[in-house]
Amino acid sequence: MSDEQNSHPDTTHRRPEGVSDKTVEALGALSKALETTERARGALYEFHQLTGSADFAVGDAVRLLREAGHGQDADLVEHEVLGRNVIPGHWTFQLVEAYNRTYYRPFTDIERELVHKLAKGRDHVYEAELKRARRPRGGTPGTTMDPTTMDPD
Repeated sequence: MSDEQNSHPDTTHRRPEGVSDKTVEALGALSKALETTERARGALYEFHQLTGSADFAVGDAVRLLREAGHGQDADLVEHEVLGRNVIPGHWTFQLVEAYNRTYYRPFTDIERELVHKLAKGRDHVYEAELKRARRPRGGTPGTTMDPTTMDPD
């Protein structure tokens, strides 16, 4: 395929007829915000898993303190730390659930709705146009616009 034939985004990422530059830019900004939210959500899951792992390690420490003959110290750690809420009334899984329900799912639903409404369901139009704009004139190996037409180098 010639460079000219391959200089436009594949049809699933091509700007629909009548969609303005500002609309594409706005949807690109919304997509970037959602990607940042995905990272924040990942950090929240990491917090959840690390806290859970730490709690199991606390359980091991309680057992080891008992085995070492430090029953009162084991009792202190067991009663004050083991299985403790991270905020009043909540374990980390409840924070994850609340985040998903209150922020993440509504955001993803609205982003999907607007992509369908304003860009006929075409994802990443802004990014596809950016990819085209950032390609060197004449192209370089491995920079095809449409991954289904990629020639092996």
